[in-house]
Formats: sequence, structure tokens, C-alpha cells
Amino acid sequence: MSLTFRPLSHALGAEIQGVDLGKPLSNSEFDQIHSKFLESGILLFRNQKITREQHIAFSRRFGELDRHDSLPRDRHPDYPELLLVTNIPEKDGKESASKYTGQQWHSDMSFTLEPSLGSLLRGITIPPVGGDTMFTNMYMAYDTLSDGMKKMIEPLHGVHTGRRKVTDRDTEREREQTRINPPIAQPLVRVHPETGRKALYIGEKVSSLVGMTEEESKPIIDYLVRHATRPQFVYRHQWRQDDILLWDNRCTMHIALGDYAEGEIRHLERTTVKGTPSGYYLQ
Repeated sequence: MSLTFRPLSHALGAEIQGVDLGKPLSNSEFDQIHSKFLESGILLFRNQKITREQHIAFSRRFGELDRHDSLPRDRHPDYPELLLVTNIPEKDGKESASKYTGQQWHSDMSFTLEPSLGSLLRGITIPPVGGDTMFTNMYMAYDTLSDGMKKMIEPLHGVHTGRRKVTDRDTEREREQTRINPPIAQPLVRVHPETGRKALYIGEKVSSLVGMTEEESKPIIDYLVRHATRPQFVYRHQWRQDDILLWDNRCTMHIALGDYAEGEIRHLERTTVKGTPSGYYLQ
């Protein structure tokens, strides 16, 4: 199998052509994919008509998969390795628990002690217009900070929460999420364990900085998020059915835009590869 690569944007990302993820990959082929993954931060695989089992099997090539115990209401009832990103209502007619998933700039599972290494999201039902996801390069975000800002934020930790952009109307579920996922302190700058490069580690789920009040923290957090999401650092993905998008949570951040008509179905399924332990619970 001959693999070819096409850049997705100046900042990050590559489309891999000439691969069928429903078939076994040789070690050599996987090594090419993995190397491009570390280089590009995002990989796109188009026209992948695969089963859930094949999605899970390919994802396992990258490491141990999260069973999403921190998001029990969002995972597939028969496949805990699959997180549902869907607006399809529950059987009882209630709004989907994951309807508003990802509508903040974030890195997956940053509110846990094992933030994600990578995520593999498969597009199953896509709105005819919209439903896009945007990604940004957190290496670039760090590298383009001034030396003074780098020195200031190097020792700082942000408080990451599992809060969603849209307030949870189910107060029981909100209390459950707070109990399962108490706030976690994560460094503002992390070193990628495979590339050795420094990346900014921030997002809109960061509520404050350790040792500072929320009021003191907010201008710093807001500046860093705004800086990290400058247009020149960003790739905007327009989903197609049977896309699989793989991204490196250690050096990227992303947001689901929610830019589609009410009533249109948007259903995707995600595997999450566990990363190296990071952060600590606040006392």
C-alpha cells in the first residue's frame, strides 16, 4: 500500500491518502502514519467505511483506550471505548447528553489525571451545511509568546474543570459530573513526551490559575486563549460522512462550532487514547 500525504493548512494537519483502515496495516505503514501524526498534529482519513470494531482496533495501535468512566452518560452503552458526540435525543425523548460536547476551546480529558494522548473521531451523520470543528497548533501558540510571558507562565498551573459551555439543564447530571471530575491543576506549559517540544496547555475550561483568584486569573487566561486561537494557527475542518480525524491533544486544541441548523442530525463517535499522567487534584 502506497501512502501519500497532503497538507490541510499552513499551521497543522495532513490528509493521508491510499489507506483503508478496515484492513490490517503493516508495521511499516503504521510507522509512517505515526510519524506524520507527530509531525502534523492532525491526520485526516477520508472515505473510511469501517465498523465500530475496526475503529476501536485501529485506535488501539496508538495506545491504551479510555473507557470514558469520567463521562459515563456520553459513552456508547455497548462499546465503552466509544464516546458519542451526537444530538440524537435519548429514547425517552430527553436531549442528548452530548449535544453540546466540545463547544469550547479545549484539549480532551484535560480535567482528568490522564489527559488524552490522541482522539479519533469518526463522522457518521453530518449536517448538509456546518457542524465544523476548528483546531489550533499549541506549539506555535507557545513559540510565539514573548520571552517575558514564557518566563511568567512556566511555573503556573491552570484549574481545569469538566464544565460545558451550555449550562446542564439536568442538575443531577451536573452534580454527578462534579463528583466524578473534581477540578484538576495542570501546568500551563507541557513538554510533549515524544517530540520534546513545549506546548501551551490552556483552554476555555480553565477557570483560574493556582494561587490566584478568578478575577486575577481571567485576564491571563483570556489573553492566552485568544493568542492561541489566532487565525494563522488554526485549521477548520468541514466534515464529510466517513471521515476519521485523528488529533494529538498534547499539542493541539479544538472547538466544535455548533454551526448547523436546529433539527439537522450530527452524529460522530470518538475513541480516546490515554496519555501520560499529568496534573493533580486541588486540596
